[in-house]
Amino acid sequence: MVKDAEFVRKKTRAIEIMASKGMWSSNYAPPLYRLLWKLGVNIPPPPFTPFRANMFIFSMIFGPAWGFMMWLMYWKNTGNGLLSVLLTSIFAGLLFGFFMAMFHYWRKVVNKLPEWEQL
Repeated sequence: MVKDAEFVRKKTRAIEIMASKGMWSSNYAPPLYRLLWKLGVNIPPPPFTPFRANMFIFSMIFGPAWGFMMWLMYWKNTGNGLLSVLLTSIFAGLLFGFFMAMFHYWRKVVNKLPEWEQL
């Protein structure tokens, strides 16, 4: 329970700092993260999350969702094989995850945000 209280304190402080810097709430508390927080997952806001973790989270959400949507709207009628669909979805997820992780890293640098451990 102490660990959860410490996380909530840090998260609240991080959100206060980002709001004071004029960052959009959709950048520092996107819907996915709000859902994870409600489910009890103690993950820092994206600008405070390590690069690799951001890349993993965004890749794992985007890749399958995008692949499924592409399958429903386009690929099922084109005769693409399962391997092609899977590889394309994985590549799209990794690419999206990389750029989202870069974006949040850039926002952290531009806004001169402290490290998560320093909060």
